Amino acid sequence: MSEQSLSVREAIIGRRSIKKFNGQPVDREDLMQIIDDAVWAPNHQNREPWRLVVACGKELFDLHELLRNMAIPKWKELTEETLEKQMQKFTTPGAYVFVIVPEDVRQKQRLEDYAAASIFIQNIQLLAWDYGIGACWKTPDFLDAPAFREALGVKQGERIISMLQLGYFDDLPKAVERKKAKEIVTIFGQLENNEEE
Repeated sequence: MSEQSLSVREAIIGRRSIKKFNGQPVDREDLMQIIDDAVWAPNHQNREPWRLVVACGKELFDLHELLRNMAIPKWKELTEETLEKQMQKFTTPGAYVFVIVPEDVRQKQRLEDYAAASIFIQNIQLLAWDYGIGACWKTPDFLDAPAFREALGVKQGERIISMLQLGYFDDLPKAVERKKAKEIVTIFGQLENNEEE
């Protein structure tokens, strides 16, 4: 485990979504420590409304096969070279974390649980960044496919909300400017554009 070196502000502002990984494996102990720390996300009534399916190490090969079958349905018709190129987005991450939440029939609890799990996912990304590990939160359509749910052991009343890819990278993506506070804040009691009522 590396010593924490980034301030909270540095981690939030410096983190980037990584989409091009270099194929270096993520150490399971590091990943488990990141998850151990990430669970301190605020969550309503301490429900901790998440469970994870994780792949890093040798189980990645089986996961790659599943992802190939789900994401590239006509893969058998492709040349080996074309298939390999299309699979790079799945084979270069060094780890995967699938975040599963309960789908409470009560809307308030369901939204609370989704919000809490989203904070948990952001915690994972920020903590991973401090280890020099990049991440990207993805939500491909196949997460809801019955065959994929079955392969991950997702139960009735649960939903996969994140396919989090993690790994090392060689190039840091350029920052995309974000809106400033003055563009998104309305002062209470004032209309938008700071017009008086």
